[in-house]
Amino acid sequence: MANSHLHIDTPARHDPPVNFAICNEIFDGWTLPDTFAFAKQAGYDAVEITPYTLAPRITDVSPARRAEIRRQAADAGVAISGLHWLLARTEGLYLTHTDATIRELTSNYFVELTRCTSDLGGRFMVLGSPKQRNLLPGVSTEQASQWTLDVLRPAVTLAETLGITLCFEPLAPSETNFINTALEARRLVAGMNSRALQIILDVKAMSSEGRPIPEIIRESKGAFAYFHANDSNLKGPGFGDVDFVPIAAALRDVGYAGCVSVEVFRFEEGPEVIATQSRAYLKRTFGI
Repeated sequence: MANSHLHIDTPARHDPPVNFAICNEIFDGWTLPDTFAFAKQAGYDAVEITPYTLAPRITDVSPARRAEIRRQAADAGVAISGLHWLLARTEGLYLTHTDATIRELTSNYFVELTRCTSDLGGRFMVLGSPKQRNLLPGVSTEQASQWTLDVLRPAVTLAETLGITLCFEPLAPSETNFINTALEARRLVAGMNSRALQIILDVKAMSSEGRPIPEIIRESKGAFAYFHANDSNLKGPGFGDVDFVPIAAALRDVGYAGCVSVEVFRFEEGPEVIATQSRAYLKRTFGI
């Protein structure tokens, strides 16, 4: 994705390059070529893909189909940043399940997700999937953390060889009871001691911490490899009350040079408006 970076070079300041991406589930019912083409038209550098928009299971997406999707993105002039919602709409997979067989199946599936990310030309995998990581009765946070690392270890090992980073996402207590803050997420991934396992920061999720978002960003310097741009109202950046000017400043301060990816959960305005207005707002707030 380096060739899609937007570089800023001014006499007064040299900011790190930032890529702007958008998640493809926003374009429900659209073909991938149309999604890629509109993302490019709206000014995005990359598209972030949800596996369930491709097939019920990532293993159902053949090598030929993966190569075709990669070509379609390249033809449109956008990159594929990677995958997110990794376990959404799957059955029989669970990150912190008490059944070792289910955890093994989940571990194997993460390996397949890693291979697919590489096949698509992506570099990042965002692990949110709150319903597949909730603590079951009797499971402690400590036990769940160890199981999480055990489940992810084969995928992280493969990711190291493929140049992919798996990003664990802290989410609000309203979504999950396991890993709710950036600090908790940083502590979790530190247990793997691998640059291929880091965290992602998400504006909606950080809003639930009750602390200034720029403060969380600065405290997480060097520990996060991806960034989701949205609002606490579940819409896109600029569609609510969250001010992205100090957020952009904090990202510059910590030297962040990765993706800022638009991820929304309410689609009333429709994909065209969501995509264009979110990108316009990010352009203003980031000065790009």
